[in-house]
Amino acid sequence: MSDKMTKRREFIKRSAALVAGGFLMPSIVPASVLGKAAPSNRINVACIGLGRQMANPNIPQLLKSPHGQIVAVCDVDKWRLDNARKQVNDYYGKERGASYKGVRALSDYRELLHDKDVDAVMLALPDHWHVPMAIDFIRAGKHVSLEKPVSTCIRHGQRLVEAIKKSAVITRNDSEFRTIREFQKAVEVVRNGRIGKVKTIYLAVPPEWGGDHFPSTPTMPVPEGFDYDFWLGPAFEAPYTEKRVHPIKDYTRPGWMRVSDYCNGMISNWGAHLMGIVQWGNNTEYTGPVEIEGSGDFDKGLWNTMNRFDIHYRFADGVEVFYKIERPYVRFEGADGWVEIEYPDKLTASKPEILDTPLGAGEKSFASDLNDKDDFLLAIKENRPSAEPLETAHRTISMCQLGLIAVTLGVKLQWDPATETFKDDNAASAMLDRPIREKYFKF
Repeated sequence: MSDKMTKRREFIKRSAALVAGGFLMPSIVPASVLGKAAPSNRINVACIGLGRQMANPNIPQLLKSPHGQIVAVCDVDKWRLDNARKQVNDYYGKERGASYKGVRALSDYRELLHDKDVDAVMLALPDHWHVPMAIDFIRAGKHVSLEKPVSTCIRHGQRLVEAIKKSAVITRNDSEFRTIREFQKAVEVVRNGRIGKVKTIYLAVPPEWGGDHFPSTPTMPVPEGFDYDFWLGPAFEAPYTEKRVHPIKDYTRPGWMRVSDYCNGMISNWGAHLMGIVQWGNNTEYTGPVEIEGSGDFDKGLWNTMNRFDIHYRFADGVEVFYKIERPYVRFEGADGWVEIEYPDKLTASKPEILDTPLGAGEKSFASDLNDKDDFLLAIKENRPSAEPLETAHRTISMCQLGLIAVTLGVKLQWDPATETFKDDNAASAMLDRPIREKYFKF
């Protein structure tokens, strides 16, 4: 084995080590695991939560990456598990021109926590599972790419950040928006002062996709091959009905995305993308606002997340942010002009030179050709922060969750972003946390 290869293996082992020891270390898979064609400096990834987001785009992007290889898949739904196993095995078999059955398929993620053949995990679970499972893997020394939104309440996000600070793992919020060149360009414009001092930021997310609210939904038998209790995990027991979970033997949009027991709804779902751009452009990725107020309406029934909101935030330096449901966009307004980016790639500005003038000496570029998966894998290899560490994702979702609390209570909230606490508001403080069922996880 060459000195370079030896150093690469030892480096990845060290980068995954926990500062506070006591856990088994991940290692690079031997070259024999994927056959003689497998490069030994690829990051071994386990994919957990095999719904529509993992089936496409996550698994296809990971399969195509020269920096990683999928060695395990995991889900509590056997149909999805079998599909993912076939998806991975078929791809590697075609790539190597031979039959391949090397990917492991498991229904219990805990079997992977101290698996030495797993270096990193890609987690795409229902939102209520995000923090508990991410913390489990972080404590086990595994690098974590976590689907957005990272949490369902601020206190859970704080616990996630605490776990990361005690580790040496690389993390990434799995949002592709920072890899879209037009969003990068908009942030460059703002961060380099092309529009002057930022004064006001507007953003909006699209409405939730249609459907009834299901005020009365009959209890159904749990489908064969689906471990519903494990799916609930840290959420409390509730009678099974398909609209609460996800369509059986289908990858269409799941009902849990509109049930507040498992998520925050569109305020966080797409807010994770676009509020993340706000925080990035405003250079407030590790802090938050000082004042929040808003109004909105909630669906009633099984599907009970917000269907409309108008939220106003104020930062300590006077920057104001206005957030609502409309078309998906972010608009930064400054003393000398404005720039707006509408998803997916419509970039406009108050005057052409804001966008057309090349970057000058001392101006920062945010351009990158990496997709989110390659950014995560290369960050592990290079022992550097990813483009969107989970600490920043926590602050992004905190913005969304602060707005949710303000709308729910109907009052103006005073927030201390340094301590992440409300000022003299017991009702708001009680909403920072949500209890969990400790059958599968304890903080």
